Amino acid sequence: MMIGNREVGRNARPYLIAEMSGNHNRSLDRALAIVDAAAASGADAIKLQTYTAETMTLNVSAPGFVIEDPDSLWAGRQLYDLYDEAHTPWDWHGPIMERAVQHGIDCFSTPFDETAVDFLESLGAPAYKIASFEVTDLPLIRKVAATGKPMIVSTGMATVAEIDEAVRTARDAGNDDIVILKCTSTYPATPENTNISTIPNMREAFGVEVGLSDHTMGCGVAVAAVGMGAVLVEKHFTLARADGGVDSTFSLEPAEFRTLREETERAWQAIGKVTYGGTKAEEKSRAFRRSLYIARDMAAGDELTSDTLRIVRPGFGLPPKFYDQMLGKRVTRAVTAGTPLDWDLVA
Repeated sequence: MMIGNREVGRNARPYLIAEMSGNHNRSLDRALAIVDAAAASGADAIKLQTYTAETMTLNVSAPGFVIEDPDSLWAGRQLYDLYDEAHTPWDWHGPIMERAVQHGIDCFSTPFDETAVDFLESLGAPAYKIASFEVTDLPLIRKVAATGKPMIVSTGMATVAEIDEAVRTARDAGNDDIVILKCTSTYPATPENTNISTIPNMREAFGVEVGLSDHTMGCGVAVAAVGMGAVLVEKHFTLARADGGVDSTFSLEPAEFRTLREETERAWQAIGKVTYGGTKAEEKSRAFRRSLYIARDMAAGDELTSDTLRIVRPGFGLPPKFYDQMLGKRVTRAVTAGTPLDWDLVA
């Protein structure tokens, strides 16, 4: 499929999304600086999240509305307050998208309810992302699919049946421009919990291209995922983790994202096709194989022995597999040391 002017698929280099999320730290200037840095670091797109605290949750402290997991980055935080802190003000979307256009990269968003979809449509968003936690929100998926824009669907925690329902819902709404993302919904995620071997299975099971929404540290998992066939990689992005922010802990800095750009592209280039016998680029290297050579000056009729016949580089003589067969044979003419052995030299 196409997002803006970029092809997304196995015939194109990996499409890289820099997820801004709440790393703007409530500053539009910082948000615009993140766009600048993402573009300079090789991102194909900057991604936002479009919601308000009101559209995400209720402003209550009842059980379930406060994060109780002591291992969570946001332990003890009320959901409403966390979303209020992390959300991107809607009046920032236009300037951020305009800055992305100036850099020649795409900018789109994750809508979390139907009002967000309508708002993003008014801005001409080129694509949509469905978050892992909304993959079961079939009415939202139906609404997004009806726009006809490309859809990127994260599948963290989702069962096979739930992914199938999401894909079928989008297709039934007339949209087949879908990429689903292997995702582990922990923040940060560990490589051990990422299971990227699922990627080719997902492509076969659901008949769509597959990418990776990656919350691990570094770029190793993403590079490996591209090797497994991922056509798209999404990573959280910040100017500097030391600046803090709701998602900064598991976000890439600009230099790291540049490495991601370079290494995922190398991984994609390396996949190639099944091939044996060497490539055209390797032809000159054949000269450095071993082969059979005359090791000492010999007169016509002299016998080939382990002293007069050697297996050495370069590779212009007979292959080494004929060594035993040649021992005991006699040369048909006088030869000097360094002569490659050929069939017409032996009798």
